[in-house]
Amino acid sequence: MDFPPHDLPDDVDALKAMVLAMAREQAAKEARLKAAEAEIARLEAVEKSANERIANLTSILKVLQRTQHGTRSERLRLGVNDEQVSFAFEEVETGLSAIQSELDHAAKDKPKRAARPRKGFAAHLERIEEVIEPEIPAEYVGLEKVLIGEDRSERLDVVPPKFRVIVTRRPKYTFRGHDGVLQALAPAHIIESGLPTERLLAYIAVSKYADGLPLYRQEAIYLRDGVEISRSLMAQWMGHLGFELQICADYILERVKEGERIFADETTLPTLAPGSGKATKAWLWAYARDDRPYGGTSPPMVAYRFEDSRGADCVVRHLAGFSGILQVDGYSAYTSLAKTRAKDGSNETIRLAGCWAHLRRKFYDLHISGVSKAATDTIIAMTELWRIEDEVRGRDADSRSMLRQEKSATIVSELFDLWEKELGKVSGKSKTAEAIRYGLTRREALERFLTDGRIEIDSNIVERAIRPQTITRKNSLFAGSEGGGRTWATLATLLQTAKMNNVDPLDWLSQTLTRIAKGWPVSELEALMPWNFKPDAIG
Repeated sequence: MDFPPHDLPDDVDALKAMVLAMAREQAAKEARLKAAEAEIARLEAVEKSANERIANLTSILKVLQRTQHGTRSERLRLGVNDEQVSFAFEEVETGLSAIQSELDHAAKDKPKRAARPRKGFAAHLERIEEVIEPEIPAEYVGLEKVLIGEDRSERLDVVPPKFRVIVTRRPKYTFRGHDGVLQALAPAHIIESGLPTERLLAYIAVSKYADGLPLYRQEAIYLRDGVEISRSLMAQWMGHLGFELQICADYILERVKEGERIFADETTLPTLAPGSGKATKAWLWAYARDDRPYGGTSPPMVAYRFEDSRGADCVVRHLAGFSGILQVDGYSAYTSLAKTRAKDGSNETIRLAGCWAHLRRKFYDLHISGVSKAATDTIIAMTELWRIEDEVRGRDADSRSMLRQEKSATIVSELFDLWEKELGKVSGKSKTAEAIRYGLTRREALERFLTDGRIEIDSNIVERAIRPQTITRKNSLFAGSEGGGRTWATLATLLQTAKMNNVDPLDWLSQTLTRIAKGWPVSELEALMPWNFKPDAIG
């Protein structure tokens, strides 16, 4: 702000006021400049990350294309079939779409994409028309309403197993004696200017991530009804859903970690390493909470995380902030976490509870083969332990621990005595010795259920939660953690949690997507959770 000398006031107070005003204006400019610089840095970081992930997925895409279309010498020798390759293409598309959604979200002022021309829907599909009338302002009340046109849009909807087309009409009105045109706003949708309704998106997601039906199979099924939706387009939609719903999946993991006792497990997923042409492994980690067996009232839930490795650093990240009982199998990553927390003197202590079902499997194989009488005696004794568990299930924690002390403690003590005696009689390299050492080295964790009624005798709760994810595994060839695996973990978290709460995942996801499209506030995520689902609630 520059002033000619003759324009400056002679009054000292006025001069001071002018100087202060100039200083405030300068400070405001500097603040705006810093904000702009920070925003530029943020966008550059998002772009850099996106470019790296796009390069990774592009490399994988080229490998897959060589698998399908290259000469015999160029094709991969991965031992996979055409279905697995098709599934992998879907995951690449999903991963790219998730990245695009992230970039679109980062560019907050991105203009809306204009509607693209598309084929008309099949004529035999049912049309359900809905007319959205505008609200009449007070100054228009009593005036004659004149219809001068309307905007008409069609979105594909589905009422399983029947497709239908939702026709939305938005009439335009003028009023005699008053200027202007009045029309209702177009309803918000998850896929802007796209063809699917929220229910169709939910149906595709549930079919793939809850029912194990890959997109290329869905494509063929829908085509039988004269509906053409390419698997590539559906993969893009799923990537966008993964981005939109990530916050809900993250919330469920935080709720899981609020539990006094949680379960953890992990399972392998086949992965195509970028650029190498080799099949490697990725991992799906599962963290479950279910307090019902000891009379708890918190809802059951499970959260999945997709990782490129099975390293201990994964469980450290996943369980940051958790303090309590961790019920797991004997994998060393969990043991390492508990020891590290104890050594560091952390307030977030973890007490490990063992899984008797894992131990039982080791002895069961020996029992079936008839090579070890000790194994047979172990299985007979363990059968009684599970009978007692049927008796205590659903009771409060104190009652459970009391009954276990009365009935199970002696059995457990006798089993450990048997194993210690037997270990000195068998070869140290035998399977019997291996099973016994597995139990003896985890004695403290295995005995913990006797004195703490919150603990289960096994980790079957998380195993049941992770089992549905293995259905699709036979037809999967994942594109790495930056591909469709992350979207799979997100949607599986939500849909499996819905099933654990006896909620129809299709109805829940349809309602949730509709609410999110309408701008559901982040502060009210709890109301979106499957355990709070009300079928008749207005989205």
